[in-house]
Amino acid sequence: MPIFQYKALQADGQITEGQFEAGGRQEAFRQMESRGWRPISLTENRNGKRNGKARATSAPAAAAEKNGGFNLSLGGAKRIPARVLENFTRLLSSLLAAGVPLSRALVILQKEAAHPTAREKWKEVHDLVVDGMSLADAMAKSPGVFPRVYVAMVEAGETGGFLDVVLAQIADFQAREKEMRGKVLTALLYPTILLVLALGVLAFLLVFFIPRFQKLFAGFNAKLPLLTQMIVSVSELLRAYGLLVAVGVLIIGFLVRGWLASPAGRRAWEGLLLRIPTLGSLVAQYAMARFCRMLGTLLAAGVPLINGLNVARRSIGNQILVDAVSGSIDLVKEGKALGASLSECRTLFPGSVLEMVAVAEESGKLDTELIRIANVTEADLDRQLKTAVALAEPLMLFLIAGFIGTIFIGMVIPIFTLQDYIK
Repeated sequence: MPIFQYKALQADGQITEGQFEAGGRQEAFRQMESRGWRPISLTENRNGKRNGKARATSAPAAAAEKNGGFNLSLGGAKRIPARVLENFTRLLSSLLAAGVPLSRALVILQKEAAHPTAREKWKEVHDLVVDGMSLADAMAKSPGVFPRVYVAMVEAGETGGFLDVVLAQIADFQAREKEMRGKVLTALLYPTILLVLALGVLAFLLVFFIPRFQKLFAGFNAKLPLLTQMIVSVSELLRAYGLLVAVGVLIIGFLVRGWLASPAGRRAWEGLLLRIPTLGSLVAQYAMARFCRMLGTLLAAGVPLINGLNVARRSIGNQILVDAVSGSIDLVKEGKALGASLSECRTLFPGSVLEMVAVAEESGKLDTELIRIANVTEADLDRQLKTAVALAEPLMLFLIAGFIGTIFIGMVIPIFTLQDYIK
């Protein structure tokens, strides 16, 4: 009779692993379900011998770091919309919370998926899980669908036995990010249209309009003002090398995208974002809000502090900040208070937040206070975003008007001097 290695979540939230005999994979799943276990992984031992320990799963974290959260796709693979992934995550969390085994939950989601690419991907994940792979390992096989942070958080949830809670938080993060992106895109739609139209007008003026004036001025042998000479030079360069410049920009953009897809490139980019005035502080604020909300929710669900910190740090997204928080977690493991430990990461946590965390830790209301801090921080970020967008629109209009006005003045000024040459 085949011997199966298993890893499962017990009713009390503890993870159990070991081996047992079963007539087949389906029978093995039924045995686990009859004991009230929620399967995490199940692998048949091909050599037929019991070997005391199931395999450890560290592959997803390594794969996640290797992929850097971005995937440079050269093929024509169809993408899965963000809303589809969010629905999958939320439904999977609900099914697991209701006690449905992981393999069965994946089958249900596969059958209910309306998006054909998503249906294929959920089946692929299900097959890998049934073959003995953990959910995080299976998701790490598709970095273009499941981002680095997503996989890392799933792995932490599996290891800690609170996968359903982590998945619910991931879905909430996805919903908030989608909402924020929607607000930004809606606010920038009108300025973007204006910018595109302005660039079109500028290109038309430089390519078709300016040469006519150039011929007119050349016919009078007139000496052109410096501003007009500069505009004419730009027009000549654009007509001569415009296509070459466009191709060069595309090539550079492609190379930069590839570089950002690498771990080193992503880390460098994330470090640069933190050093940019104003933008860096906004990135840090958003990361702090995600960290606090995730940790507060996990603590409220009864997850131990150390386990919650390991999951929450992976929700930050910025690897520079993740590394900084990792040092603080090591201090907590040594017995140091959370507020004092987080003070080692001042880039992420301002002094006022550290004081609130310290007081909440002493009063035993850390989970409630962390969620409150997240709510306040997100509300402040929303106000700053609205202010930035409100300022961006008139600034863009001013720049557009300045460029077009400069060209107009540069072409009009020589007209007033032509009378000297006509005489």
